[in-house]
Parts: sequence; structure tokens; C-alpha cells
Amino acid sequence: ILIFASDACKNVTLYVPSKLDAEKLIGRVNLKECFTAANLIHSSDPDFQILEDGSVYTTNTILLSSEKRSFTILLSNTENQEKKKIFVFLEPQTKVLKKRQTKETVLRRAKRRWAPIPCSMLENSLGPFPLFLQQVQSDTAQNYTIYYSIRGPGVDQEPRNLFYVERDTGNLYCTRAVDREQYESFEIIAFATTPDGYTPELPLPLIIKIEDENDNYPIFTEETYMFTIFENCRVGTTVGQVCATDKDEPDTMHTRLKYSIIGQVPPSPTLFSMHPTTGVITTTSSQLDRELIDKYQLKIKVQDMDGQYFGLQTTSTCIINIGDVNDHLPTFTRTSYVASVEENTVDVEILRVTVEDKDLVNTANWRANYTILKGNENGNFKIVTDAKTNEGILCVVKPLNYEEKQQVILQIGVVNEAPFSREASSRSAMSTATVTVNVRDQDEGPECNPPIQTIRMNENAAVGTTSNGYKAYDPETRSSSGIRYKKLTDPTGWVTIDENTGSIRVFRSLDREAETIRNGIYNITVLASDQAGRTCTGTLGIILQDVNDNGPFIPKKTVIICKPTMSSAEIVAVDPDEPINGPPFDFSLESSTSDVQRIWRLNKINDTAARLSYQNDPAFGSYVVPVTVRDRLGMSSVTSLDVTLCDCITENDCTHRADPRISGGGVQLGKWAILAILLGIALLFCILFTLVCGASGISKQPKVIPDDLAQQNLIVSNTEAPGDDKVYSANGFTTQTAGASAQGVCGTMRSGVKNGGQETIEMVKGGHQTLESCRGAGHHHTLDSCRGGHTEVDNCRYTYSEWHSFTQPRLGEKVYLCNQDENHKHAQDYVLTYNYEGRGSVAGSVGCCSERQEEDGLEFLDNLEPKFRTLAEACMKR
Repeated sequence: ILIFASDACKNVTLYVPSKLDAEKLIGRVNLKECFTAANLIHSSDPDFQILEDGSVYTTNTILLSSEKRSFTILLSNTENQEKKKIFVFLEPQTKVLKKRQTKETVLRRAKRRWAPIPCSMLENSLGPFPLFLQQVQSDTAQNYTIYYSIRGPGVDQEPRNLFYVERDTGNLYCTRAVDREQYESFEIIAFATTPDGYTPELPLPLIIKIEDENDNYPIFTEETYMFTIFENCRVGTTVGQVCATDKDEPDTMHTRLKYSIIGQVPPSPTLFSMHPTTGVITTTSSQLDRELIDKYQLKIKVQDMDGQYFGLQTTSTCIINIGDVNDHLPTFTRTSYVASVEENTVDVEILRVTVEDKDLVNTANWRANYTILKGNENGNFKIVTDAKTNEGILCVVKPLNYEEKQQVILQIGVVNEAPFSREASSRSAMSTATVTVNVRDQDEGPECNPPIQTIRMNENAAVGTTSNGYKAYDPETRSSSGIRYKKLTDPTGWVTIDENTGSIRVFRSLDREAETIRNGIYNITVLASDQAGRTCTGTLGIILQDVNDNGPFIPKKTVIICKPTMSSAEIVAVDPDEPINGPPFDFSLESSTSDVQRIWRLNKINDTAARLSYQNDPAFGSYVVPVTVRDRLGMSSVTSLDVTLCDCITENDCTHRADPRISGGGVQLGKWAILAILLGIALLFCILFTLVCGASGISKQPKVIPDDLAQQNLIVSNTEAPGDDKVYSANGFTTQTAGASAQGVCGTMRSGVKNGGQETIEMVKGGHQTLESCRGAGHHHTLDSCRGGHTEVDNCRYTYSEWHSFTQPRLGEKVYLCNQDENHKHAQDYVLTYNYEGRGSVAGSVGCCSERQEEDGLEFLDNLEPKFRTLAEACMKR
């Protein structure tokens, strides 16, 4: 089928087969070129229908005769009443081909023909084949013999041999039908050549477009759609969306789909609608009730050509399930129930109640929650739900007593697990029922009620004293006759119990202050039994009333008084009796010995405490001080206190000193301690042996005797405090030790201290040698390196003032010289000048370790910690 569109609003000729089927596309007219603003399209011939895009369809089967058939397309604009017409002529295809073949020999062209020519063909064409498409011609054919040829898809590429061109005429033909959904267009290349191979024209690209035919049905994406929506939903609630696809050319009438619902099961009432363009299904009523209809089945349709009657259509099924909501309350099948239970029974089922609920079974909207609203104030009952049957099970969880209550009336209620969905309801949101529980009597044993009973007795009650005991009774007769009693537990065996009456008898003396007594109550356990052997157990608490049978005493019998820091100690007394027989206490010293009264005295602090202080400056040591304490009623007791007067700062200091584990006699060394001592002794011997060997080797070397006797004096400053007139001589070991490290010593050293505090210093004289002779090539020298050999000690005794006046100027000169090297330049590492750091010190002098003669500035020794007391005593000793 060839389509040729004339200029706007000009005649259009469509070449069609002689037979046209109904609802068949025969061509397309460009309506926009004729009238752009047209909004109404009408055909003058009812056998043809014109769509918005200019497609021309047949509405009935048409047989064309040899004559032309025509009709008019009327275009109008309803707003401005403008109208235009297009005349359409239909010609049989065979006639056109014959006319063209006869006219090709005399064809005359005024414009160039070798140019791209628009060409199209309808898909699925019925022929006849080969089907003429277009003629390719070159202007050079007027001067040359031109051969035409084509290449490309559909010629020498897949699909092969679909198109061919006549070599001499350039007529382009199609050999078979084409499916547009497989090939939308073909781009082939046309060539014009002379017989000798000359190419007067460039290759010409030709595009053959395959016009779409509505040959594909729209298809739903699913065969069956499943949606769920809850009952009682609002109007317009979205249920779901369906979708379909069409393989025809997009954006044409062939793919313009329209959705619709064509059937519903059950058919009424109609509750759903579908949007024709989007396929969205919505509700049209709020009367969806799952309890009436729980599922709807819709038959839906999709049709192309915008839903026109000749469009292709497909149907599918949509199933809509109605979801359940809790819109029905559970209701009891009966309004009242009767049950019975025997007294003293527990954990038994006495009744099952049933309910009705129209909601979906085995969901939270159907499952019931039961509760007891009234009558269970004592907690005797509970009601639970049977998960399988949804019944309510009423149980007894606490025993009932027939003698107290023979009938119990309960009110029970039921609701669902899920909350009720209807906000406004004229009826209550809970169904209720009444349960009457009759309690049956049971022949019971004795009852121990109350389980704990008490009596009062004086703690000094005589042995054999009797008193009322524990009483049990028969709940039927409310009598205690015929009940026998037996003692189960008696911690100390103080009492016995009468088998027939339950009264108790004192078997041993009672003591309220015994360790087994708590809060003054002595508990025994009693077993009561009847003639049938049924028993009950109770506790009898004997409240022991206090008597003044205990004197007050002092629990802490060891007292430590640090004499330097304390002058007294506080003692506290206690009384095991009740407060009425206790404080205030009276404290006094036992006057059996006069020393106690002379050394100690007591001062009362409060009702229970006194202060023990010493007087007349007793010596350090331990004392026994007897103290008598009386309560308010005159009951007294004597407590002997072990008082220690100790030279300490705190009580712990004295305790540690008195601890035998810390004393020398109490120390036991372990194997590792003994091994460590032995290793230390061995190491000490090794050091001594090394020093002796070194000193022996040095003694063999010639000793250098210094020449300058006056300048080789050394001060021995080893006095720690003014002391006795004693002379301490340095032994040979000291001389050898110093010599080993300093290459010889100046002599033995002595120091003396005279009585009265005048300190003298013995100087050790050496040989005559000046400091200048000690200077060597190096930069680091000490005075020890200049010492000579051994000299006599007696010639070396001078006073400190003599030494100071003689050596001070010379020592400053020699130190200055020692601070220079051979070039008389200052050395960098021998004698250094220290910066001034300030005057004075808060601590002052080190006291006994300095040469100061005055004794002032030693007040800080009075505030030393206990660990420094020994050092302080040594420094203060004269």
C-alpha cells in the first residue's frame, strides 16, 4: 500500500487492494498540515473512520470496482466555526502499477532525482508481491546508461532478499510481508553505475519505514491479580492497580489502552470501579462486610485504540479478598453460670464458659480475653483462655473456707485481643456474665489460727512454772477439745508442753540475755493433731520480760594512753538488760589499793561513758585499774582494765611496739630470708677481698711525699653533734681505702671535741708540695691527687681558728689556679661558679650535723613523726 500526501487541504490518493476487510488500516492522512486547530473530525462516508492521528480505517468490508472511490474528511473548529475539507480518492493497486510501467519511458523531470526519497510500507501487507515501493533514478541517466543496485539490511544482510531493485529502471520492490515489531525500518544504500564501472553519483541512503498495523493485542502483566482490602473501609479507598502492555508502535492509537470492569462475582451490589487510563481499582461503597462476603472476583478488560469498539482487547481476572477487622464483639452464650467446689482445694478447674464471635477465627479479632470483674477480692479465682477452643476456664488458685463463706458470686467479662474498631457504639464494648460458685463442706483437721501466738513470762520464772500455751481448734465445732499437742522444736529445751491442753511448763531457767534470744522472744514450734491424725503446725512466741539480773560492764578492757599526746581515755559501759534496768551508770574506782586512787581518777562524761585520766606523772608501763559500774537500780559489776601508758603518738604505735611478732625474739626467718643473708655476707667478703688486693698492689709503688706541709692539710668533718671529749682515730683500713682511690694519702686522720662545746679539728699533714706541682696536662684534677705519704699524727693538731686564718687566703689562690689550664685559660670542667640562689632557708641548718655551736632553731624537732623520734633524741643528747 503506497501513501502519498498532497499539500495541505489538497486531494489525497490512497492506493489500496481491491478488497478491504473491516476494521483495517488503509492509510494515513496528514491532518495537521491542513488544519492544525481542528478539534472535530468527520468522514462523509460511513464505511471509513478517521482517527485523531489521521489513520483511515474501514468499518465494513469493501470491494472496489475499476472506478475510483472517494470520500471527504471534514475538519472543523467548534470554537471559531472554521471548517476545512480534504478529498480522499481510493484507487486499486494493480491499475497504478500498470500506468507507471507505461509512462516510465517518457518520464520527464524538471528537478534532480538522485536524492533521499521518503518511502514506507504497511506491515503485514497482503501484496501482491513483489510489491512496488519506489523508483530510484539519477539525472545522469540522460547521458549514460545507468545500472541501479542496492545493499544493506533486507538485501544482502538479514533479513536477506527482502528488497530488490531493477537494474535498468531503478524500481524498488518488496518480496514479502514485514512485521514492524521485528523491524521498524530499513536503511539501505542505492548505487548508480555505468556498464564499465564508473560511478557518476554518490551512494544514496534510502530509509524504508514500516508503518504500524494494529496487529498486537494488549496483554495484562498477570493472569490473575490478587488484592486485599479491609472491610468497612471508606469510599474511594485504593484496592490495587492492574497494568497491560502492547507491542504496537508507542504513542499511537494502537497502543492507547483503556481499562474497564466487565463483570463481578457476586454481581451485586457493585462495589468497585476502575480508572480507564491508570487501571487503579477503588471502592465505591463503604458497606464491605467480611462476615457477609469475604471475597469478590472481577473480570477486567483492556482494549487498545482508546477503547473504541474495533480495538483489540484482552481480559483477565482480579480477586479481591476482604480483610477482617474487629467489628464484632465476643458475647457469652449464656448470661449466668453455676459451679461448685470443695473447700480447701486449689488449682482445680470448676467451669468452662463459651462465647460467640463472628470475626475471623484464630485471629486477634476472634481470640477472647476473659477477666473477673467482681467477687474475687480475695484472689481465690482466676480465669484463662483455652487457645484451641477460645473457651474461658475458671479455676480456684486459693483455697476457700466453707466456714467463712458458703457461696461466692462472680461477674466475668470478655473482650478480644484486638481493640474494637467501631468508635461509636450504642452498646457496651464488653459482654458480661454471672457465675455463682457454691462451696462444699469438707471434714477438716485442726486449724492453727493464728499461726503465731504469744505469751509473756518473766525471765527469772522458777522451774516448774506453768502458763497458757498454743491453742488449736476444730473449724467445724470451733472447739479445742480432742486436740493433742506436741513440741517440734525447742532450741534450748527450756520448756515442756502438755499433750492435752497445750500449756507450757518451765523446765530450765529462762535467760532473756541468752544468745539464742532475738528481741526478747523465745520461739518454739507446736504440732496439733486430732483423733484422725490430721495435723497443723503453729509457732508459740514466749516474750521474756526483763528483770535486773545483769550488772553493767565495760566491754573494752584494754586501754592505751599515749602519754606525750594524751592525758586520758574514754571508757564506755553497757548493760544487757532493758533500758529501764540500765543507764544512767555510776563509775567509780575500786579502792582496794591506794596506788589506784593516787594515779588514776574518773570523770563522768554521760550516762554510759566516763573519762579515765592519770595524775602525778606515772611512769611508762602497764597498770591494772579496777572500775566499778552501777546501773540505776544499784546492780553493779567490777571490770579490771589493762591500762598501758605508752611513749607514742597514736595507739597503733604502741600496739606495734608491744606486738611480740615484731620484737626480735618473735621473728622467725624463712629459708629465702636466710639464703638472702648468706648471699649478702658472701658479696661483702668479695668486696673486702677486692679492696685489700688493690691496696696491697698500690703500697708497692713509691710514695710521693708532699713538700708543702701547710698547704696539704685536710679537714676531717665527721662530727654530728657536740659530744664528749673523745678521739676517733681512722684505722689502717680507712687509710688503705682512701689510698686505693686517690693514689696515696696524706696520713691518718683524727678529730677531737673538747668539753663545753669547743670543737677542735685535727689536720693531717703531708709532705711539702705545692698545688702548682699537682697541675697536669689534663683539665680535671682533684686535691686528692696531690696527697703524699704517711706522716705522724701528733704534729697535726690545730684549732679551727688557726686553720681558718692560715688556709683561707691560700686556698682561694690555689683554687683559682686550679681553674686554669697550662695556657692560663679558664678550664671548663673543674671549678665552676654557681649562681646566687637567694638568702636563708626556712629549714635553717641541719642542726647536729653542722659546725654551729648554738642550740637555737631546734624547735622543729618537737613536731617530728614517730619514726624520727630516735633521731631527734640522738641530736638532743648532751
